[in-house]
Amino acid sequence: MPSISSEEINKLEIKQYDGIIHVIDSPEDVAAAAKRLSKHNVIGFDTESKPCFRKGDSSRVSLLQLAIPNEVFLFRLMYTGLPNDLIRLFEDEDVIFTGVAIRDDVRKLQQIKNFKAAGFLELQQYSSFFKIEDNSLKKLAAIVMDIKISKSQQLSDWEATVLTEAQLRYAATDAWVSLEIYRILRNSNIQ
Repeated sequence: MPSISSEEINKLEIKQYDGIIHVIDSPEDVAAAAKRLSKHNVIGFDTESKPCFRKGDSSRVSLLQLAIPNEVFLFRLMYTGLPNDLIRLFEDEDVIFTGVAIRDDVRKLQQIKNFKAAGFLELQQYSSFFKIEDNSLKKLAAIVMDIKISKSQQLSDWEATVLTEAQLRYAATDAWVSLEIYRILRNSNIQ
């Protein structure tokens, strides 16, 4: 299916990530998380920033979400910074990070600490090889996974002292869906 309407999406079952979520909010915990992530060659990727409501304003990345099968790691960058353990992962040519609008996310991370982005794969481009025309994350999830994902937490405060359960599930879902869309397309014979 190359495209999908909002009406068709609204008929789908809402689904969110329901597995293990690790919130990394201490620099001391980053190395162990990065080591676990480094055992995987494909990682779902997304970021969240505190919303800005004035034209021309932008905010720094508050949260980095990385998904592997059955686990999602949420790095609270305002507390951890962007440590070298994560930079090494981002520069590893053997690891694919897959997500939507990934170039902007990488650029914002490079403003925190410069690195050479190696294996980042844009799902919007990748999905075009499968003749998919609608390529927002929400539409890709509907077309490829036959699910509806909620975007209700998108504009929430990602720099809050404590993230709510709804924020955690939303953030984890975006990274998990990015991983699953890539996995499903890669293993399909849709082309």
